[in-house]
Amino acid sequence: MDETILHKIKALPPLDETVLEIQRICTDKNSSLSELVKVVESDPMLTANILKSANSPLYGFSREIKSISHAISLFGMATVRGFALSSAIRQSMKINLAPYGLTNHQFQEISTLQSAMIFHWYSKVNRELLEILVPASFMMEVGKVVLSHVLIEKNKDESFKEALKPIKTIQELSALEFKIHGISNEEVTAKIFEQWNLETELLEAIRFSTNSDTAPKEIYPLAFPLHVTKTAINIFEQCTQPSIDEAVKLLQAHSLEPTQFLEAVKKIQQ
Repeated sequence: MDETILHKIKALPPLDETVLEIQRICTDKNSSLSELVKVVESDPMLTANILKSANSPLYGFSREIKSISHAISLFGMATVRGFALSSAIRQSMKINLAPYGLTNHQFQEISTLQSAMIFHWYSKVNRELLEILVPASFMMEVGKVVLSHVLIEKNKDESFKEALKPIKTIQELSALEFKIHGISNEEVTAKIFEQWNLETELLEAIRFSTNSDTAPKEIYPLAFPLHVTKTAINIFEQCTQPSIDEAVKLLQAHSLEPTQFLEAVKKIQQ
């Protein structure tokens, strides 16, 4: 692995107090939504982001959400934790995904779509797994920020763009990242979460999110839905018919009924 990447990960600032407190509340089985509301309200930017998302067509709530307590009750702790971690990333890193051919807005949109997909899908499948799946889905692509910085600093961004042109799948992309850096986006993201002392299930779910069949037995139920989501929504395609078809094939290959996944797709597309 390129030592520059490891250095950049270790140089990341720690999570701020607000995010750490949200982390504590969301992982404490005895905590309450009122505790979470109080902490979120202390961060105006996070509050505004959550309210904006709650009123976005992407989530499709039936009426306008005016209070943060209402938004948090609808989203649940896991999704709020995802918003908080996503906010922490934006504050901790200068985001430039130009080597991947993405604007900052496009990069954030992909992460938002991935998290909304998981929220709609697994709310109907297994809500308990949302505790890990939603934060993970918000953050699956974060390693690309670090990899992009290294490419730009070493003047390899243009050659990477050329190498990226024939790439069509998330597995091919991961292999290209490994070929150039000796490490993939998934592994970089896992190391960032390790640096921030996040729980093992979260970082391992992301580590195996592109090749879930290789995940340990206890991680597979988390890695597989991330794999399906990333197949449908990635830097190449976002809920296009071909990417949805590939995601359905993945579900069917594992003898899983795609109905609830396709219902989530409809909500995203609306």
